[in-house]
Amino acid sequence: MLPPQPHDTDAPIRLTDNDAALAKLSAVRQNYLSDPYIKYFVPRATFQPVRPPLINIGTFVRTVAIDDLVNQWLDLSSAEGKKCQIVSLGAGSDTRFWQLATGLRKDCLSKYIEVDFPENTMKKAMAIKKNKDLSTVLGAPADIKLGHGGTSLFSPLYYLLPADLRQNPTLSLSSLITRNGDAPPLLDASLPTLLIFECVLVYMSPQESNTLLRWFHTYFASQNDGRLGAIVYEMFGLGDSFGRVMVSNLRTRNVSLPGADPYPNVESLPSRFLNLDYTSAHALTLKDIRRDYIGADELDRISKLEMLDEVEELDLVLEHYAITWGLTVSGKHGAAWNEWGMRRRETIDEDEDE
Repeated sequence: MLPPQPHDTDAPIRLTDNDAALAKLSAVRQNYLSDPYIKYFVPRATFQPVRPPLINIGTFVRTVAIDDLVNQWLDLSSAEGKKCQIVSLGAGSDTRFWQLATGLRKDCLSKYIEVDFPENTMKKAMAIKKNKDLSTVLGAPADIKLGHGGTSLFSPLYYLLPADLRQNPTLSLSSLITRNGDAPPLLDASLPTLLIFECVLVYMSPQESNTLLRWFHTYFASQNDGRLGAIVYEMFGLGDSFGRVMVSNLRTRNVSLPGADPYPNVESLPSRFLNLDYTSAHALTLKDIRRDYIGADELDRISKLEMLDEVEELDLVLEHYAITWGLTVSGKHGAAWNEWGMRRRETIDEDEDE
């Protein structure tokens, strides 16, 4: 008889990545988004049912808003004549690397690093290795190597690393900043670097997430010309009736949200960065972004894709999710980089008309 297996308390958190991947797949199939790569990370993708319009619209708003912030970061780096680094923490099945590496800004990337639980990185590494559409974007087969028992993957531009982000980053993320013989650290503190956290920090305690953000801040602040940006997408303000229902539903799946406790409203979200001495920080709900920060043409396009009867319900959901962006930048670079952030609709429409 086999001995009893230890209970895997992290399995429910890892499974939330499946929800995100299925939502992205649905939004793509319903033409809200274009992403030829997400299907490779969803088992039996062809047979997965589409999600309701409410989920498709939320996924659309979240994706285009983060894409806009990422693209602006790449453009700011290029304007300085530098390439930039992106570190996606808790990346799961995210496909942003492939979108960027085959898009107009592909030459702006110095490296793209993804970090997640080893169970998730192993699954992703296997998907990449067995699929030509994914692996050819990384380079020649000889340049793509697996490591750490198949839980990590290395290529000239893309790196997939296993780590528990709740652990002390001095140990769990040491491979990012440690020299390997004569080779420089994986993260170059002199390059503009962007961190992405999509529904990650909310599953960690405030102490754990603060330690993680402080660790990156300390590393890049050590450079006189260091530029560090961070994007956080997650739920917040869960003390009202809607939030309590959300928390209760997740609890039935053994998922808790300790990281939401310090943030009762959108005004409190920038404190995540400001309390750690980041230069600046801002936050917007997805409701605000949909209403004021997405181009009129795009809003008109998606309004024709599906009939949406529950507009009030959509607003209620979107006002409990937010995107927060924080920045650390030295004085001599501050003027340009302090313009980084979500752009109101009239600015987007003016740019498109030029």
